[in-house]
Amino acid sequence: MDKPYGEEKTQGPVPDFEELSRNMARFIEGAGEAAAAYLKPVQEGQRPAAGDASEAVKSLGRVAEVWMNDPQKTFEAQSRLGTQFLSLWASTLKRAQGEFTEPVAEPEPKDNRFKDPEWSENPIFDFLKQAYLISSRWAEDLVENAEGLDERTRHKAQFYLKQLSSALSPSNFLLTNPELIRETLRENGANLVRGMTMLAEDIEAGGGELKIRQSDPSNFKVGVNIATTPGKVIFRNDLIELIQYTPVTEKVLKRPLLIVPPWINKFYILDLNPEKSFIRWAVSQGLTVFCISWVNPAEQHAEKGFEHYMVDGIFAALDAIEKATGEKKVTAIGYCVGGTLLATTLAYMAAKRDKRVDSATFFTAQVDFTHAGDLKVFAGEEEVRSLEATMKKRGYLEGSRMANAFNMLRPNDLIWPYVVNVYMKGQAPFPFDLLYWNADSTRMPAANHAFYLRNCYLENKLAKGEMELAGVKLDLKKVKAPIFNLATKEDHIAPARSVFVGSKAFGGPVDYVLAGSGHIAGVVNSPNKPKYQFWTGGPVEGELEDWMKQATETSGSWWPYWFEWIKAQAPRMVAAREPGSGKLEPLCDAPGTYVLAKS
Repeated sequence: MDKPYGEEKTQGPVPDFEELSRNMARFIEGAGEAAAAYLKPVQEGQRPAAGDASEAVKSLGRVAEVWMNDPQKTFEAQSRLGTQFLSLWASTLKRAQGEFTEPVAEPEPKDNRFKDPEWSENPIFDFLKQAYLISSRWAEDLVENAEGLDERTRHKAQFYLKQLSSALSPSNFLLTNPELIRETLRENGANLVRGMTMLAEDIEAGGGELKIRQSDPSNFKVGVNIATTPGKVIFRNDLIELIQYTPVTEKVLKRPLLIVPPWINKFYILDLNPEKSFIRWAVSQGLTVFCISWVNPAEQHAEKGFEHYMVDGIFAALDAIEKATGEKKVTAIGYCVGGTLLATTLAYMAAKRDKRVDSATFFTAQVDFTHAGDLKVFAGEEEVRSLEATMKKRGYLEGSRMANAFNMLRPNDLIWPYVVNVYMKGQAPFPFDLLYWNADSTRMPAANHAFYLRNCYLENKLAKGEMELAGVKLDLKKVKAPIFNLATKEDHIAPARSVFVGSKAFGGPVDYVLAGSGHIAGVVNSPNKPKYQFWTGGPVEGELEDWMKQATETSGSWWPYWFEWIKAQAPRMVAAREPGSGKLEPLCDAPGTYVLAKS
């Protein structure tokens, strides 16, 4: 039974008020330093004084307008909210008198913001928690049920509401979070001083914008304890370094493997550490593995478009592989936007009757952007025009812009926990290789990124058969090579439904495989430490839900299943190939030099 309000069993720590006062002074001083770091680029004319929130205001304003045009429904919606708050108030009064009551609103099981017991045991914090949940869910229902609202505006309103409701959670504020109150009293405010120091450092590191500290970067060094699979850079041009990895088996499959990673991030997501490195594992299976490492572009790469990434990227890599191994045909992997480029290249090659790519694997890659998820919020006509104008000034898009966009897809996982833990609790984040990689962002050339946004997200030309590249109209139906198309169940970047629909665009056999987890964890799921599961099934027909009903679920990693798919196509083995044994001399050790460039 709950104790009456005022008779709570837990008493908070009594602070040292003298020490607390000193720390509050240090906190205010640190706040001044953070503000100075934020205002510095404004004063130097490098950034406007205020961000543009017009799209959020416009989208949410349109929802309000729809509801206000129907007074009866508006009254009913307000009544529903009022009824829930009356129930909450009555429940709180009963708790204050020692009675047990069922919660009016409860967090989702995976919502970690309210895990501290005091969110439920203390009537005040319980009231704050439930009031927040009631209000945010009511607002979500308003957006979902706004009649006559076009779907793009609804999608944008849902996205911006998610950002707003995530930011306004009581767990994010010192005086409404019981954990933060206890921590601040226990440490006499020293946690706030540490947090403000790190906040000022991170704003300065972000050039006036907050670059959220998600991991401790001092524990990692590329090529030393991350991206360590042995190999050599055997080719370099203005756009790529091509890495050939050192074999560990006496025999290898005759057909080499080319990996085309995304240029939005660095390739070593597939080589984080020996235990979960896809590249190291593929080498151990007897594959001759080549991987593209894209340049981190600067002003001189402004005009590098999709055609350059195809010709100087994939085609240059294919030519180099033939010189290194004598093999004209490869199997290729394209990850994320690297997969979109690979699919585009395959369509171009099909038109030219170029059959050097014998089969293709896509990791969470889209070719049809009809159901492309929340990133479409950033790819409307107005947004693309604004982005093009921004990129024109420097010739590229700052890596932090894309990193922030990806973080906004999951604000309750990738933004606010770090705000609370780092800047309020004053806790330096744990060293985590995945988050180190996530923060090691890359820039995007203006021409390339504009082409991608317009032709894929905005106009969906590849799926429609309307995209042109190097004067050739592209038709994915002409792509007859076998396709292994991997989606992940919880992907916020390349949703499983989007990848499923895209599977229907190809003209040859497609093996659609759905892995558990999300865009990264679902791909980097090593058999050495298997997690999650994957589903395999029959032809890609109907809707994803129909496919799932007859799919076979298998526990663990999908990697061995993929390797058997590869091996069955071209099982012939040859003697292992050492980097430099062909016509190309090694230029340097893996992971090369391009990957070391910081944004």
